[in-house]
Amino acid sequence: MDLAYILDLIRQYGDAAYSFVFTYAATNSLLALLIAGYAAHIGVLEWETLIGVGWAGGFAGDTVRFWVGRRWGPALVRQVPKLQRGTAVTMRLIDRHHLWMILVHRYPQGIRGLAGFAFGMSSLAWPRFLTLNFVSAGIWAVVVVSAGYSFGYLSEKALGQAASNLGLAMLVAFLGLAWLLSKKLERAIERG
Repeated sequence: MDLAYILDLIRQYGDAAYSFVFTYAATNSLLALLIAGYAAHIGVLEWETLIGVGWAGGFAGDTVRFWVGRRWGPALVRQVPKLQRGTAVTMRLIDRHHLWMILVHRYPQGIRGLAGFAFGMSSLAWPRFLTLNFVSAGIWAVVVVSAGYSFGYLSEKALGQAASNLGLAMLVAFLGLAWLLSKKLERAIERG
């Protein structure tokens, strides 16, 4: 599956694409929003709508993970031993740096789900988490969608520049070849 195919699907199922972006933003990070930002650059999706959908999805997903951590966290960690070490490390980071953890936990791959869950297991109060999560989700949506949009702009500009440079190189090569051929023809005429 290539990017052109994905963009054609987005064109064909426009509103469903926003639902997909919401769901992806709630459960994962980065990739879908980057592609959606690129799609916004080429006019397939709306930049502002993507920001809102990504923001809402990011906020909702982490709020649900917080709630699950608050409600069933310790019991789940006891039942799944693989979670114990990661959760313990994440909890220590949250206890020391909860503000920064909430602001940046969406960016590194793999930590988002565990961190949202661990936030719920921490002593962090609901109102404080919801406020910081709301701000963090907004920043994240703007940054990631804008990065995809900017990539589209820069790649288009680079491809345009590359095509322009290639055209110039081909023109120089053509003129050089024409000059060489004219010199050969001139010599052949002189000998002839």
